[in-house]
Amino acid sequence: MPETPATDASPVRPGIAERLSRLIQLDTVSATVVANGTGAFESLLEELYPLVHEHLKKERIGERGFLFTWEVSGDPVVLMAHFDTVPAVAAEWGFDPFSGRIENGVVHGRGAVDDKGALVTLLDAVENLLAAGRTPARTVLVSLGGDEETTGPSARTISEELHARGIRPWLVLDEGGAVVNAPLPALDRQSAMVGVAEKGAVTARLTATAPPSHAATPSRAPSAPERLAKALTRLRRNPFPKRLNHTARSMFQAYDGVATGIGKVLVTVTPRLGPVAARVLARLGGEPAAIVQTTLAVTMLESGTAHNVIPNTASAVLNLRLAVGDSVEQVVTTLTRTIRDESITIDLLEGYPASPESRTDNAQWRSITDAVGAAYPEAVVVPYVMLAASDARHFHPFTPDATYRFAPLAMSAGERAAIHGIDEQVTVDALVRGEQFYRQLLLHVPT
Repeated sequence: MPETPATDASPVRPGIAERLSRLIQLDTVSATVVANGTGAFESLLEELYPLVHEHLKKERIGERGFLFTWEVSGDPVVLMAHFDTVPAVAAEWGFDPFSGRIENGVVHGRGAVDDKGALVTLLDAVENLLAAGRTPARTVLVSLGGDEETTGPSARTISEELHARGIRPWLVLDEGGAVVNAPLPALDRQSAMVGVAEKGAVTARLTATAPPSHAATPSRAPSAPERLAKALTRLRRNPFPKRLNHTARSMFQAYDGVATGIGKVLVTVTPRLGPVAARVLARLGGEPAAIVQTTLAVTMLESGTAHNVIPNTASAVLNLRLAVGDSVEQVVTTLTRTIRDESITIDLLEGYPASPESRTDNAQWRSITDAVGAAYPEAVVVPYVMLAASDARHFHPFTPDATYRFAPLAMSAGERAAIHGIDEQVTVDALVRGEQFYRQLLLHVPT
């Protein structure tokens, strides 16, 4: 655990929960932003953060991207967030998802965690430093996107623009991990999970073909739906290799000296038994399995137009998240080899590899751990590979050693499960600590 640094004593503006509530009340579902533009968001942001707009240079980059520059000196720190959200069906929630209700120290609503909560803590930190007349140690670039949930172009456009200007970020920090309890079985410690990489992704469509026929006289030969079902059953066993990569080993090693009981055994043994440990984690399923292998999920099925006709085609869409070390080409080859059916075609709809793994032995990592120590002094800082996708992947090619994914918000298991789900919420305490994290980071990064 890092030594806890002295915390910054700058005055903090009250009302962070109320500012998040106002942003939640503004419908910025991705489709709404595309249809209506960003004008309402821009106006509200200017109202909530007047000093940011007065003192930082604001640029509109692309249709839904914003870049705020706090010019100081040196290669900049890029801090990222997005303001678009996924949809919410009000009937499924226990309250209006766009109410921004504040109750019993909790802010409720779509985007409370993903990602308006992190956005508010970041901008509050900047506003508070400006109000106190404080200056960050380096130039700060605040990158905000309005289409992250639809893998839109904002972050990519901003990263490419910075690259074209010859700007090489010293540090990039986007959403990703959070402060959680018991991230893995037997490791019951508060942990700040900082993503040092993220998995790649492949979306592929399998299409099976066979002669059609009347349902009253089915052929003995497998139909297209049956061929597809057989292929999916073969893939269900997950044919992809199980590996304990460098970051996975580092994740367990981060608990060395703080784990107790069975957790201590797990921390000691797992890095030493790479292949065996990887197979054990894979059998656990869920997040432990996703750490060590490329995952595969069937997300869409389509076949048939009538209940009494055996169709000549059947298709399934697969969503795969690529482990570090697996390429798009290798994944497609593995799918073909596992299915073993020439009547099934595989169409690659989208594909990109996992990002590089950023370092954990540099000044950038130490700056993050120090900032965590200021806001969450009991937390163990743990590197991991982010299982989902983030806008940070567009910056990783230009800052491969120092692109990280961490939202400085404490979340329970239930609060994490509500991301993209129902009844999303965040505690006011987490917002206060998140603002403290960013303030500490901005003031104390080395020059």
